[in-house]
Amino acid sequence: MRRLPRDPLAFLWSRVRMLAAGLDARFGRASLVAPGGPVVSLTSFDPRLRSAHLTIASIGCGRVRPARIILWLDELDHVAMPVPTLARLRRRGLELRHCVDHGPHKKYFPYVSSVAHHTVPMVTADDDVLYPRRWLETLLADHLIRPDAVFAHRVNRITVRAGRVEPYVAWERALDRRVTPRNYAVGIKGVLYPPRLLDALRDAGDGFVGVAPGSSDTWLHHRSLAAGVVTLPTLALHGRGFTPIRGVARAPALFEQNVDAGRNDRVRAALLAPDQVRAIVEDDWESIATACRTAM
Repeated sequence: MRRLPRDPLAFLWSRVRMLAAGLDARFGRASLVAPGGPVVSLTSFDPRLRSAHLTIASIGCGRVRPARIILWLDELDHVAMPVPTLARLRRRGLELRHCVDHGPHKKYFPYVSSVAHHTVPMVTADDDVLYPRRWLETLLADHLIRPDAVFAHRVNRITVRAGRVEPYVAWERALDRRVTPRNYAVGIKGVLYPPRLLDALRDAGDGFVGVAPGSSDTWLHHRSLAAGVVTLPTLALHGRGFTPIRGVARAPALFEQNVDAGRNDRVRAALLAPDQVRAIVEDDWESIATACRTAM
């Protein structure tokens, strides 16, 4: 027996948005990119390539368009002979680039490692979400006010009890702009990384391979602390307007491994230096900033 959707209205709305994005991807002619915006970088894998155009079309329909939008693929054939939907979007400004298969790190690492000196921010996106029209506009507006910070539409706040960091599943949502090392950007709704952190990520290389191959958010939180770059939530949209693409394949066991099976917690324990753990427990951003100023 076929299961009914839990929320019929949300299901219907997602179908309407998918249809609209599909029509734009098929018949639209306007450029997906425009001068002055940030770089948008994302990745996909074989089962989702036939729906990735929906995400990309939703980004290209935004009130602010990216200066570049790059889709990183680890199979060379998919770049040389893309599916028709992506081939059409390539004529409107989408860049299809080949990269090494670094799992979820593909959506940012090939780009950051290819630029000698970063001067514009990079925004990461997931390939199974339809983004609202003000998605990029609100991230960029916050960046212009505070160009040294990471901004994300979803930021978790690490929970500490009795002097110990609670498991990832117990963390709360950050709903204010308090500067704290406990803020942890979650990639699904999009994250803006400032140029200074992009340079630091490039210099850190592929150290994630040995310790965090499937936990890109945890690696990026660790590297932002190491660089003294604060993470803050973008609050203008209140988390609304993000629509999941229905009927697409999920990344292989990524959520189950990172959250349900506790991989994020194990990776965090392996990555964070004692001074970073201390700063998180004590909610002390100044010690992070001081350590980074001393190291410079």
